[in-house]
Amino acid sequence: MAAEFVHLHVHTQYSFLTSSVQLGKLAERTRELGMPAVAMTDHHNMFGGIQHYKKCKNLGIKPILGAELNVTGPTGGLHHLVILASSLDGYKNLVKLVSLGHTEPASPDGPSVTLERVAENARGLVALTGCLGGCISQRVLEHGPEPARRTLGLLKDCFGPERLFVELQNHGFVEQPVLNGILEGLAKDVGLRTVATNDVHFMNKDDAQAHLYLDSIRLGRTYQEALLTHHGSSEMYLKSPSEMALAFPDNPDALKNTLLVAEMCGDVTLELGRPMLPNFPVPDGHTTDSYFRKVSEEGLRARLDHMRKAGISVDERAYWERLETELQVIIKMRYPGYFLIVWDFIREAKSRGIPVGPGRGSGAGSLVAYALGITDLDPLPYDLLFERFLNPERVSMPDFDIDFCMSRREEVIAYVAQKYGEQSVGQIATFQNLKARSVIKDVARAMGIPAPEAQRIASLVPDLGQGKTATIAEALVMEPKLKEMVDDNEQVAELIEQSARLEGLTRHAGMHAAGVVISDGPLYDHVPVFKSDASLVTQYDKNDVEDAGLVKFDFLGLKTLTIIDIAEKLVNARPDRKEPFKVNDIPLTDVKTYQLISSGDTTGIFQLESSGMQTLLRQLRPDCFEDIVAVVALYRPGPLGTGMIEDFVATKHKRKETRKLHPLIDDVLAPTYGVPVYQEQVMQIAQKLAGYSLGGADLLRRAMGKKKAEEMAKQKATFIEGAKKNGVDPAQADAIFTEIEGFASYGFNKSHSAAYALITYQTAYLKAHYPTEFFAAALTADKDKIEKVVRTIAEARAWGVSVLSPDINASETDFSVVYEPDKQKERRGRGGDKRDPLNPKIRFGLGAVRGIGEAALESVFEARRTGGPFRDMFDFAARVDGRRLNKAVLEALVTCGALDSVHLPLGIHRAQAYASIDRALERARKATRDRESGQASLFSLFSEARPSEGASSGGLTDFVSAPAWDRHELLAREKAALGCYVSGHPLARYGSSLSRVGAMSTQALREAPNWSVQAVAGMVENYQVKMFKKGGQGKAAFFDIEDREGRVQAKLRGDKIDAYAHLFASGDAVLVRGKVNFPVSDDSDEEQEPTLFVDSVERLSDKVLEATSRITLRLPLDAISSRQLEELAQCLGNAPGSCPVDAVLELESGDVAGLALKKRVAPSDALLAQIERILGENVVELELTEVRPQAPERGGGRDRGSSDKSGGRRGKPSPSKEQGGALH
Repeated sequence: MAAEFVHLHVHTQYSFLTSSVQLGKLAERTRELGMPAVAMTDHHNMFGGIQHYKKCKNLGIKPILGAELNVTGPTGGLHHLVILASSLDGYKNLVKLVSLGHTEPASPDGPSVTLERVAENARGLVALTGCLGGCISQRVLEHGPEPARRTLGLLKDCFGPERLFVELQNHGFVEQPVLNGILEGLAKDVGLRTVATNDVHFMNKDDAQAHLYLDSIRLGRTYQEALLTHHGSSEMYLKSPSEMALAFPDNPDALKNTLLVAEMCGDVTLELGRPMLPNFPVPDGHTTDSYFRKVSEEGLRARLDHMRKAGISVDERAYWERLETELQVIIKMRYPGYFLIVWDFIREAKSRGIPVGPGRGSGAGSLVAYALGITDLDPLPYDLLFERFLNPERVSMPDFDIDFCMSRREEVIAYVAQKYGEQSVGQIATFQNLKARSVIKDVARAMGIPAPEAQRIASLVPDLGQGKTATIAEALVMEPKLKEMVDDNEQVAELIEQSARLEGLTRHAGMHAAGVVISDGPLYDHVPVFKSDASLVTQYDKNDVEDAGLVKFDFLGLKTLTIIDIAEKLVNARPDRKEPFKVNDIPLTDVKTYQLISSGDTTGIFQLESSGMQTLLRQLRPDCFEDIVAVVALYRPGPLGTGMIEDFVATKHKRKETRKLHPLIDDVLAPTYGVPVYQEQVMQIAQKLAGYSLGGADLLRRAMGKKKAEEMAKQKATFIEGAKKNGVDPAQADAIFTEIEGFASYGFNKSHSAAYALITYQTAYLKAHYPTEFFAAALTADKDKIEKVVRTIAEARAWGVSVLSPDINASETDFSVVYEPDKQKERRGRGGDKRDPLNPKIRFGLGAVRGIGEAALESVFEARRTGGPFRDMFDFAARVDGRRLNKAVLEALVTCGALDSVHLPLGIHRAQAYASIDRALERARKATRDRESGQASLFSLFSEARPSEGASSGGLTDFVSAPAWDRHELLAREKAALGCYVSGHPLARYGSSLSRVGAMSTQALREAPNWSVQAVAGMVENYQVKMFKKGGQGKAAFFDIEDREGRVQAKLRGDKIDAYAHLFASGDAVLVRGKVNFPVSDDSDEEQEPTLFVDSVERLSDKVLEATSRITLRLPLDAISSRQLEELAQCLGNAPGSCPVDAVLELESGDVAGLALKKRVAPSDALLAQIERILGENVVELELTEVRPQAPERGGGRDRGSSDKSGGRRGKPSPSKEQGGALH
């Protein structure tokens, strides 16, 4: 017997955190219950509309598309109204109403529309009066039947009697029986029909408890707290028709009317997959096709002309033939408009000086794209294939992914919106789901389980690699410890059961970082939209948007382009620069660049930073651009572990003979030394050996990737037959097919690899030739990420590049390069030229000083422009606008050293300046008051002194006397102002001795094996103790350990806190030892920062000094005065002991001379501090007897890959953050 009921009021996972109904299971359950149709009616949204439509269609269920709108009531407030689409026009009106509720809300309380707006767009819609929160039910409950009758009349006027139904529900709420009787009477009085619905919020009856946990997560409360305020019912599940009949024994018509509504609404047919592009405006006299051809030919002509001027000889006929082939394919496939749209916004970006990447993805294989300037890598020299991008034998939209400068990407999107209309351009939705680890922690929080315990349980969910984690069901099979905990602990069993029920639900919607769509007319004519900040965003994700017919464009922000752009500008600003420097014009044959890459000293170089990659580079020693292209393609999870990389290295260096599969294809594999690396090589082998067209070869490549047995059998027969026609033995053809079939799943897109290799090469060139400008650019690009600033400063100094403190007279807003050619001397560092005639240094920007806003910066620079350099703090306070300069700003400038250049020559140290701040500000305020009141002194009326002289400048007697800060306090205050140490570092005195006590750097720690025992030396930051149980029974200490390369999170068990409290309180550097763990968040594709679970803490100086066997002082004679030498002798004499002291004299010529001093000393913190006070930092080298009580584990895969079951770290690379983000 056919079901006599259909669910018309169903909330799914897209009613975020209020429903646990998953769309993937809704259609399946509906079919199981024998119902022919089912509606989706989420809270004023249609995020799941396309998914619901497709899933129902696939299972033979009629999809009913709808939403529960928030409608403003006659007397204010929001009330629900269920709207269902009964035709294609109705679907479009539903999309519009949902969209306008988000973009032009009728109420500040959330997405909403007025009843008038509903009436304007009611064509093709069916309305249900809603739940207890519906407009009619609320009128009855608040004001009685008569006002409700009037509102019902208004709705009837909107929809007509045939398309408006009064909704009845029975969830066991006390109000419902009486309310339903009134609603039935009203329906009869007004001439309307009733329908029975169930306001579904979870799938099955036994999901009620899990739904309450979901409510707890949404509210941020515990389960017990949520239980007190829960307004739901255990009856709000997807009931069967028979269960609904039991709920409405006296309302059979209301049940049958659901079938009537389903008939009205179940036949809406959406046309999916037909691309819709806006019309690109072309000049008069041109069609889209002719204009496309014109600009493409002009572009190629310009490219070839540039090659001729650069002395590059090419077969121009081959270029014109390739261009014509591509043009014909693009025009035949009707895509010229797409290319013109992309060409236009890239041309606009370049005209504004916005850096654009050379290409990304398969689009770099198109010569038309190169001619138009969409890409900047010539595809012909590298055998990049157009058919890999756009296959004439497979109809699919082209898909350009475009990289823009990170900081100016939004400008390009704004240009597109201005050109095509603000309502026609939007970004694409993305959804955050409750994945296994995150949902376990969420439910644990609701259950009151302490966070450390929740983290411990969640961390048992295995990492599957490449940013993926196991599901809870998979984890119970894969991880015995988790299964054991579930079996032995009822609370854990409850946690896992409820978490599994909620796993996969959607937490919230966001905006994809890259995807942009452009429509012909308002977006809401095609898809529902919402607002994220000020941006218009589609409610459909990247797949559903394409199904709806919109064409996406990926606008990606690539930080490396920002770095290259800044560095290029800095290079062009060098005083010795004559010809303009353009990074796009650098030769791809530069020996110095390849030497740098081959050395593995590639920190900061795009794609080459990981330790595993650096090891590979030292083995491979790339010496041509093709090698860089290949290494970018090879260093991925697929090829790693297959032997491909080892074969590639061995054949390049002729330790292994190059394999030759067949003379017809030897040239295809020649650039990769006989090792197949690229997908394009599969295509070329099929073309040359078996006679495939390149389009057919692309289909073969795709088939190999999908590994469908039936399709592969057909392709193999075609391949062997084609090879036979070319004189290839069938057995050999069979073997070659089998080989490339196995390789196909590992092959990489050469077009993408080549385009990104170009960026890699450009950054390496900059670092090799202009390290100071390169590091300054990197620091500016990362100025808001203090940890990256710290690492870059450490790398710059390792290269011998000086980084100077901020200076009120020399700093710009960002990091800048200053030149001191008269102070040139050979720099000690591992990279770049030892001598640069200009002696460039990096100057910290004032914008990096904490607490200084844009307004204050503008005032500082304006005062400097109009009045010249500042003379001292009093002059500074007097000349900078007092409304923008407060005490906190001046304190930060003093403590970070920004006034040292004007104070130290006067003998004023930072402590004195700091103590004088109030006096300087008061004097400045008094001068301002005097000027405003007309009480300027007679002297000032006749004085010709400039603004920086006279009363505005303080004399030495104006500064308050104060004891100087010791080195420890000075650096601590400097760090508080800048977020990092610049003029010195508390660890500087220990230098290379840290490794002798078993410590590794925080940067090296990121490459350590998971759960290995390691030691780190550094300063303790952000120390705090957290309680996890009442009464302090459970507690732990959390802190950061910071060294010269960054910081790492650390955690100390509660039972050890008291033993080490004195060390944390001292502010001294410490040596901590413990196990390093790399938790992986399943809400992100990126590994999280490591945590060191600390077992022991020691004062670093105690550890180092007790093992010190010799002290060496490096003395630059040209910078040391006789007074300093006298002080040094006295200092050493005051600390007698048994440790010998040597001196290394650094002569101005660059030569050095060793000298054994007669002094023997007792090493101590006080002694080292005294030496640093006299001579400065980085002069002391300590020789230690090696002390390693617990040798840390350093072996194994240091590369940051997935955790295996043994806890080790596999040597597999994580995808680069900058490579991710495109919508594929």
